[in-house]
Amino acid sequence: MPPLNSESAPERPLLATMKRFLPYLWPKDSPGLRARIVIALVLVVFSKLIQVYGAPFALQGAIDRMASGSRDAVWLVTALVAGYAAARLGGVLFDNLRNAVFEKVGQDATRRLASDVFRHLHGLSLRFHLERRTGAITKVVERGTKSIDTMLYFLLFNIAPTILELALVLGIFWTRFGVWLVVGTLVMVVAYIAFTRWVTDWRSKLREQMNDLDTGAVAHAVDSLLNFETVKYFNAEARESARYDKAMASYMKAAVTSENSLAWLNIGQALITNLMLGAGMTLVVFGWHSGKFTAGDVVLVSTLLSQLFRPLDMLGWVYRTIRQGVIDMGSMFDLIDTHAEIVDAPDAQPLAVGQGHVRFENVEFGYDPDRQILKGIDLDIPAGSTVAVVGPSGAGKSTLARLMYRFYDVTGGRITIDGQDIRDVTQSSLRAAIGIVPQDTVLFNDTIGYNIAYGREGATPDEVASAARGAAIAGFIQSLPEGFDARVGERGLKLSGGEKQRVAIARTLVKNPPILILDEATSALDSRTEADIQATLEAIERGRTTIVIAHRLSTVVHADRIIVLEAGRVAEHGTHAALLRQGGIYAEMWARQAQEREAGDELAAE
Repeated sequence: MPPLNSESAPERPLLATMKRFLPYLWPKDSPGLRARIVIALVLVVFSKLIQVYGAPFALQGAIDRMASGSRDAVWLVTALVAGYAAARLGGVLFDNLRNAVFEKVGQDATRRLASDVFRHLHGLSLRFHLERRTGAITKVVERGTKSIDTMLYFLLFNIAPTILELALVLGIFWTRFGVWLVVGTLVMVVAYIAFTRWVTDWRSKLREQMNDLDTGAVAHAVDSLLNFETVKYFNAEARESARYDKAMASYMKAAVTSENSLAWLNIGQALITNLMLGAGMTLVVFGWHSGKFTAGDVVLVSTLLSQLFRPLDMLGWVYRTIRQGVIDMGSMFDLIDTHAEIVDAPDAQPLAVGQGHVRFENVEFGYDPDRQILKGIDLDIPAGSTVAVVGPSGAGKSTLARLMYRFYDVTGGRITIDGQDIRDVTQSSLRAAIGIVPQDTVLFNDTIGYNIAYGREGATPDEVASAARGAAIAGFIQSLPEGFDARVGERGLKLSGGEKQRVAIARTLVKNPPILILDEATSALDSRTEADIQATLEAIERGRTTIVIAHRLSTVVHADRIIVLEAGRVAEHGTHAALLRQGGIYAEMWARQAQEREAGDELAAE
């Protein structure tokens, strides 16, 4: 039996959660869906009226006529029996019509809520997505949306009808059998609910423990099989089998306890309901003995109580499902309540790009207040020029690109494009004006054509083909049997690094932005592929304001100006030749990378 000190798992308030969901269930702009809800509730009432007043009373009437001993009433008895069957059929009919009418309401509410959550997630800041696991977020949304339909069904078509049926049954008992049957029924229902909740809370803890042990056993098994060679290297087959057997033994013990608890729940529920059924029928039997009630009244009480017990038998499952549903929906509403770190100013206007002149004016920034990354950066990038930003790792190079896109806001100074502070313009127009070829190109698991066309909504096939030619990948695409319809695989894994980068370049060409950011676009490629890609990149830089963020200095010698960052400050700036003549940080980095290239060439020659 459950321990006396078992505590219910923490849960969110049901009414507050449902209040948040009510606008989706009762949409102001959809009178058709509101009408469906009303019709479904009317069908619920009809179903319960038939089940309470139709079937039991028809059966009672048939029993009373048969108990009278009159053979002349056979046709009346037959009609009553037929009415009993028709009432039962009517209950099933109305229940299913109710489900059919309401289904569109539940699905539409689920769709709109899920769409709002998805839209909100895309509006949250980069910091939020970096700090949360994507799998955990998608699981929250999946569980929350799945729980909506289930909760609505149970609340509207299980709990509410059961309450209505209980009220109708109590009214019949009060008027026909007296107060004692009413009191007994109420005591039974209260005891049934209290017992079911108590045991269900206990079983929930057992179930959680069992699931944790199951997850642990499966995780160990998968980890062991993935490291099959390591197990062999250390002759640890027996050790791994023993560990897995131990984990499964713990799971088995928890599973046995959990399943046994279900037996206790069923036994306790059956004890309460059958005690009530026996007591109620006994009360009517004594009344029949004294002439107050008929034989049909015994059947009437038995039928009404049996019908009432049927939804109560599901109470434990319903309670557990609703409780979990409230938690899942609450977690999803927590996502909606998460405020975006970067928002448009109330009076934000679209960015007007005339020439594409970019300025960083005394920009300061830190991902955390205690860790300053940029410390007063001043950069002037004239329209149509190519400016390279180099420096050691952690100097803040990639941070400049993130600030340009307003993934974060500067903590000091400002960034302007053609004199407009990017915090004063809409994020949509800002990002539409900037194109980027990132270091790590991630592609959608779709076709090459789709990934290239993703650069601009509505891009035509001719524009996609032109961009592919501009990125020097058209020949490769034409060599594929499916051409632009060839799928790239998860995150583009079916393509090589160079092919992925060319797709990213083509995607940016489709976007055709006036401002271009190349964020270490070739650092992950081999030397030969890098040289090919570099030629393509230099071609698309022409006529655009371009910021090249690079680690390999050989890729930026063509830049109009090179900025050297160190510890969040501009240490040096000038052309490639001028910086070499200075003999400073840039010249030292160039010499070191030249030595590394020479060493690599010697190893390759050997």
